[in-house]
Amino acid sequence: MTTTDLTTSVPYREVTDRNGRLYRVGETDRDIMGRPRWTMVLFPWMGMLGISSSEYAFTSAEDTLHEAHLWNSGHIFWLMGVWVFFQAAVAFPAGQLRESGKLPARYAMMLGAFGTVCGYVSLAYAPHVIVAYIGFGMFSGIGAGLVYATCVNMVGKWYPERKGGKTGMVNGGFAYGSVPFVFLFTSYMDLSNYQGVLVMVGLICCAVVAFAGWFFKDPPKNWWPPHVDPLKQTDDPKIRRALEKNPPAVKQYTPREAARTPVLWMMWFCLLCTAGINIFGIAFQVPFGKDMGFAGGIVATAMSLKAIVNGTGRGVIGWISDRFGRRNTLIIVCVVLGTAQFGVLVSGQMGSMPFFLFCSMVSGFGGGAIFPLFAAMTADYFGENNNASNYGMVYSSKLISGLVGSGMGAVVVSAWDYEGAFVLAGSIGLASAVLALFLKSPDRPRTRGIAPNPQPLGEEMA
Repeated sequence: MTTTDLTTSVPYREVTDRNGRLYRVGETDRDIMGRPRWTMVLFPWMGMLGISSSEYAFTSAEDTLHEAHLWNSGHIFWLMGVWVFFQAAVAFPAGQLRESGKLPARYAMMLGAFGTVCGYVSLAYAPHVIVAYIGFGMFSGIGAGLVYATCVNMVGKWYPERKGGKTGMVNGGFAYGSVPFVFLFTSYMDLSNYQGVLVMVGLICCAVVAFAGWFFKDPPKNWWPPHVDPLKQTDDPKIRRALEKNPPAVKQYTPREAARTPVLWMMWFCLLCTAGINIFGIAFQVPFGKDMGFAGGIVATAMSLKAIVNGTGRGVIGWISDRFGRRNTLIIVCVVLGTAQFGVLVSGQMGSMPFFLFCSMVSGFGGGAIFPLFAAMTADYFGENNNASNYGMVYSSKLISGLVGSGMGAVVVSAWDYEGAFVLAGSIGLASAVLALFLKSPDRPRTRGIAPNPQPLGEEMA
């Protein structure tokens, strides 16, 4: 039997698989929004570009902000920690508002654009550091969190059959967009022009986010692309392999149901550890490189390479996880991320510029790869319908990791110097790989993957 709803005149069917999961099939992407679904990879990617400089380029402006406002290094690092705190804190409530329909995707992006420009204006004109904490740390952090949560979770809804590579590509924008601003803040901005530069950057980023957000649209809940039958094995080898390695969730978990599963909190803790290492590297690679005697241009190059590889790692690792499985890929990434911290330390102590650049890139690759993996894994384990809320719970671990990686990182460096801090970070990364071994989809039957036989495993529902 076919049915329709108020959002489209195109008939669709609702079918269930052998696990009882519901799928809505029959409508194409063009039927729903009048354009191909790849645009819902492009526009979220652009939105992520617009917010990336606030995290990945901020510490490159440390020297100028210190001279202009007489803020000490502790304030600079804690400003970043507060930004990360609010960026992560808004993920779950934003997800709840998004999934309930109270906060449409377009409005979330506009609020994010406003928060972004507020952050840069406050850095330019703050009469006191408290104003910067409110304007940049809180408003810009909340704005970035709204954009991040909206962009990342949008992709999984439009590509439920092969979400890893697409989610990774969008997530990569969160690093790519910072590259020109790293050089701008390090090599061009100074006391004579910092206010104009910061305001200009804020306006550019705001415009990019707002433009991209104008085109956002969610698919109907339970939507599945009509060219991939959810009840039969597909003939497309890429899609078949992706579904076999990362089978769809057995049902659409509500946030309450997901929170009752131990695996969600294991994912929360694993992301806490790995994200903390990533933020630690972002916050301290520039000052560490300078302390080791590398020229400012070399350190800026290292940070830019880190950002580029960080973004590339997010896209590449998503594609790899579609082929070899999300959990297996995560284990390797944790090992790479942990080992890279030892490499950055040793390369700095040796004074080897090529080795320092290489280890910085490897660290950036591992640090970026964890986020799309957890975003896609959350949808794999708990379904796409409530992924904004469910991933919001997992991503909330960044509340702590931001403060630990940046603020507490400064405390550890002061107490143990860079050597102790990098050794601790590397050890935590390797321990995270062990924890990742135990991540498994909840309620998954022993038989893996989409139905191996061609006949339907469910029934159509009115």
